Amino acid sequence: MNFLNRIAKTTAKIEAHELRAVLLSFAFVFTILASYYILRSIRDGLASDWTDVELSTIWTFTFFISFLVVALYGFACSKIKFKYLVPGVYAFFALTFFSLYILINTLPEFKLTNQIFYVWVSVFSLLNISVFWSFMADIYSKQQATRLFGFIAAGSSLGAIFGPTISLLLATKIGSYNLILVSASLLIVPVFIATVLEKIRASDLGTQEKNQGYDQPLGANILSGFKEFALNRLLLGIGIFIVLYTGISTFIYFELKNILVDYNQDLRTQIWAGMDLAVNVLAVVTAMFATSRLATRFGLSVTLPLVPIIIILGLLIVAVSPILWVVVGLQIVRRAGEYSITKPAREMLFTIVDRESRFKAKSVIDVVVYRAGDIFWAWAFTGLTQVLGMSLAAIALVGAGIASMWSLLAVYLGRYFDKHQVVESETKSNSITSSN
Repeated sequence: MNFLNRIAKTTAKIEAHELRAVLLSFAFVFTILASYYILRSIRDGLASDWTDVELSTIWTFTFFISFLVVALYGFACSKIKFKYLVPGVYAFFALTFFSLYILINTLPEFKLTNQIFYVWVSVFSLLNISVFWSFMADIYSKQQATRLFGFIAAGSSLGAIFGPTISLLLATKIGSYNLILVSASLLIVPVFIATVLEKIRASDLGTQEKNQGYDQPLGANILSGFKEFALNRLLLGIGIFIVLYTGISTFIYFELKNILVDYNQDLRTQIWAGMDLAVNVLAVVTAMFATSRLATRFGLSVTLPLVPIIIILGLLIVAVSPILWVVVGLQIVRRAGEYSITKPAREMLFTIVDRESRFKAKSVIDVVVYRAGDIFWAWAFTGLTQVLGMSLAAIALVGAGIASMWSLLAVYLGRYFDKHQVVESETKSNSITSSN
């Protein structure tokens, strides 16, 4: 155990008393990402069955479902004791995917079931991660988050390797739809991990002062999350950051979707799984060994805009050489950078937001705002290709402009966080001096 502690401290700056909680957090996000990526490869395989207009319509419908789900989540926050909230979310999603598995197998020829599945996976993909990182920001202090979130995020990358590997190996052997049952079963695990983490936070992390209200629901109502988002400048900034990010991700996604139109469902599932695997092998190494060092040494003002700047350069290369493998390479870099650097850095921003605002507003940002960005850029892409007839090279230049705005906002948000950290450190130092 001492040997393990030394390795943890050397590689990821994990203190001995934090190790148990960090490993549980690692396993938590590993499981939910493995579950999601099994579902993702099935979902993305279905997308090639629909035209750009049809998919944009489905994304629009996803936005409204997301809005409803987040409103219901806000209602749950107001009625369910906090200690049951996070485990309850994952138990609920496990139950819904078991139900969808039964529905799809009962009505295999019913086209609407595929569309329902596509929409629900899209809703799950964001709320699932949003609730996890809200929980992490509640469990860990700001200082711990800066050191530890990069390593914890590596769990998401490993889960994102494991999930598509399962799909890659089994999709053509057992059928892609039977993988839904595997994914739903995995979602039972975080129900128990969340319960254990809440119990050991005081002993292992010393964050018991954040535990007030553990036996009470959050002070919320069905729309309180939307109000918190609209009135908080930092939360608004994070929301705009995500909208700009979705512009890049949507453009690349639609292009890949169109390229794969001639492949059958099982093969498309395997291809998307293979891309996921390549992305996450790169992401896990970065998250485990680089992210924490970047954040602690350079601060968020450097870490947060790093990937947007790389994307600008990548899109300019695509504009000059708009061929398939260049786009695939950009997709790998974009997603690996998002998972290992941008996302954990972005999640650090929420540690300077109070628990009530975090749990109520974060789901609005991560689900509703994210999906609003999706449908805006989906229809924008459709307009650029179907109406204006723009080429891939021209769209890449548009994307570079979006990425430029994204990087500038990242610098602003990073500086805001770093300044907050300095002020907080000075306040604590002055308090210690006064008490002595």
